[in-house]
Amino acid sequence: MAEPPDCTPTTAAHPVPNDASNPLLHAPTTALPHTLRRWDLFCRVIDNHGDLGVCLRLGRDLAARGAQVRLWCDDLSALAWMQPTPVPGLQVLPWQEDAGGAMASSAAGAPALAQSSEVTHDTASLSLSEAEPADVVLETFGCNLPQVYLARMAAREVPPVWINLEYLSAEAYVERSHGLQSPQFSGPGAGLSKWFFYPGFTSRTGGLLREPALIDAVQRHDGRAWLAERGWAPGAGERVLSAFAYPHAPWDALLEHLTGPWLLLLCPGSAQQTVPPRLRPGQRSIALPYLSQADYDRLLWSCDLNLVRGEDSFVRAQWAGRPMLWQIYFQDDGAHGPKLQAFLDLAWDGEDAAVRSSWTRLAQAWNGLTSWEGVPEVTAANLDAIGPQSLAWRAKLMRQPDLVTQLMGFALGKAGLSS
Repeated sequence: MAEPPDCTPTTAAHPVPNDASNPLLHAPTTALPHTLRRWDLFCRVIDNHGDLGVCLRLGRDLAARGAQVRLWCDDLSALAWMQPTPVPGLQVLPWQEDAGGAMASSAAGAPALAQSSEVTHDTASLSLSEAEPADVVLETFGCNLPQVYLARMAAREVPPVWINLEYLSAEAYVERSHGLQSPQFSGPGAGLSKWFFYPGFTSRTGGLLREPALIDAVQRHDGRAWLAERGWAPGAGERVLSAFAYPHAPWDALLEHLTGPWLLLLCPGSAQQTVPPRLRPGQRSIALPYLSQADYDRLLWSCDLNLVRGEDSFVRAQWAGRPMLWQIYFQDDGAHGPKLQAFLDLAWDGEDAAVRSSWTRLAQAWNGLTSWEGVPEVTAANLDAIGPQSLAWRAKLMRQPDLVTQLMGFALGKAGLSS
């Protein structure tokens, strides 16, 4: 899973509309009763820290709305740069498993945690087998809760609300599956029910992570000044591209299709080694350091074109309201192809047929799903042509309540409480 320039021509061609008038941005958040204020989030990092990225954003947003959040994660090595400052109400703890299958947090995670200053250190030896389960337990991305923790959940007089937060997809099964119940008939969690919560792009899903003040911040952002402050300012006439991509990205083909002067801002990863020797005349690159999630957002808000990957950066690029290319997570069984197409069909529904055809073809080629033969070049003109689609798509997404608002209401409903 994954995670980049405001140039005057782009800003002039597509001024950002005043989405701040949308009442969802300023609507009061769901009030959490005292009996549903404590939340535990469980996260396993599979390979690219995207799982932690999603959970960290979720935990921060919940804490900002009054929840007391513990985030248990089995790999906190990225925490120091993702979130270098403390977050009131959010406690991050390492999730570890001993030889007997018991789960515990211990000082083994301390180096990464100490750098983040985000952990309450007097709980660094807290054992999950002894920790009192929270009022709401989020099992993210099917990570499977610790058995000893499940047993303590089942032993509670009032069981926690147990929710599995699933991966994001635009496919039809999401609407069918969102909100389904899974009663547990065996194992340490027997007698409990797990509820499935699916993020998504339509009103029949759980929505997307979006902090209440996010769009206001996007609109106030001066991308050109922000880039200049960091020494990443584009030259005269340069378009700016942020690049966060998987190692198998087809860079030669894409660089061949970028016409005119380009500045490529390369996020940490293989692109920093792969791209520079392949640059064409008129193209240059800058290798970026690791950025906090807040600064990565600002990078996205500042760019003419964002290359993103996985889930976290994919969602944040849509809120940026700028043209983007999504490199979907590759799956050996080919499931990524229909998943990409489902998103393209939804995001480009109703848009100009010619522009839609050229951009979806580029997206498919970038993901290795079609050849590059006949794929249009990425010019200043066709970037300007798709700018309105990026803003229109964001406006559509703004019509649904954000994920945390929906999640809090969902938890209240399953606990038998009124929202």
